[in-house]
Amino acid sequence: MRTLDFSPLYRSVVGFDRLAGLLETAAADAASGYPPYNIERTGENAYRIEIAVAGFRADELAIEVKENLLTVQGRKAANEEARSFLHRGLAERDFERRFQLADYVVVSEAALADGLLSISLRRELPEALKPRQIQITTGASGANLIEGQQAA
Repeated sequence: MRTLDFSPLYRSVVGFDRLAGLLETAAADAASGYPPYNIERTGENAYRIEIAVAGFRADELAIEVKENLLTVQGRKAANEEARSFLHRGLAERDFERRFQLADYVVVSEAALADGLLSISLRRELPEALKPRQIQITTGASGANLIEGQQAA
């Protein structure tokens, strides 16, 4: 297993500690492969995360967004009946999967169908951050203006 040491990064940069923390978290999460998932770009500002949650019901899954961190948890209810398996290939164990979201990315919906949990996301930029067109005036209409008043 390979680990990354970001201490040299902390010595040479200031203000990027959050980025280094994100890289450390991503490296730690990569080691866990359960449950498998896809991240898909569905539009210019739209994304979808699909997580394979075969065997889980909707009431055994929880989705939470807090401070740009999307957390998906699966908690299997205790099965009281005694079952005898000849082969157990389905992993019905509890899980917690975390996804770091960029600023202004919000969860728009979540759906469970055919063993896949689909979480739709979209980027919603505030009006102040969206590009806007600036009107350009030409000719004599603005030539005689001094601080918003027309010269006499």
